[in-house]
Amino acid sequence: MSAPPVTAVAWAAADPYADALRAGRGPLFLRRADGWLLPLEVERWCARADAVDRGVLDRCEGTVLDVGCGPGRLVAELAARGRTVLGVDVSVAAVDHTVRTGGQALRRSVFEPLPGEGRWDTVLLMDGNIGIGGDPRALLDRVARLMRPGGLLIAETAPVDIDERAQVRVVGRTDARGTGDPFPWARLGTPALLRYARGWTRAGQWTAGGRRFAALRTRRSRTASSSAEPPKRTAVISSQRARNTSAGSPVADR
Repeated sequence: MSAPPVTAVAWAAADPYADALRAGRGPLFLRRADGWLLPLEVERWCARADAVDRGVLDRCEGTVLDVGCGPGRLVAELAARGRTVLGVDVSVAAVDHTVRTGGQALRRSVFEPLPGEGRWDTVLLMDGNIGIGGDPRALLDRVARLMRPGGLLIAETAPVDIDERAQVRVVGRTDARGTGDPFPWARLGTPALLRYARGWTRAGQWTAGGRRFAALRTRRSRTASSSAEPPKRTAVISSQRARNTSAGSPVADR
């Protein structure tokens, strides 16, 4: 499966996004064609993992793939815990930031070939990244192929019950009309995510710090537990190490 090329190109070429990550602050928005703006939490993304983030990471099992890792706070936190973790993001600025904070990341779309396909224990879709590509069912199908049987997906959903598809641009305060080509995005609440999760087993949902999360497992597992409760001990890290297979320096994907 391949993502619409414009998705990765438009996001990666969005200068306001790169500028905001380099500065560590916004304002930054996703702008719909009708002018509606969705604020992006740049300051939180560029900070260290907070208590809510750490609670999510406590639930991760084995090797972790962070899809749309952004500036890499979750990758850096997991690496500091000694976990095998890789971030992917289409933004050069995001990948560079991840690497500077001690994480490993590739500049890659989730729809492109990735290291360790079919062997990742946990995949993260945080900060609204269930919207990547604008087609949640296609994204879930792709993620399932990246994971081992019985692997765990943790997705952050919208804080409201919504199922929206839109063409958007990344904009800052001074470029409200946006630059570059629009790209498809989706916003899903937890009920919508669960409707699209065919072939998955529900493994829990929770709210923390005003943020909402859902956990799913691929149904192929014969041994995985049925819930995503925080493990009582550190999960064993697989000997399968994700490697940087790109010709250049590591970079990430959104």
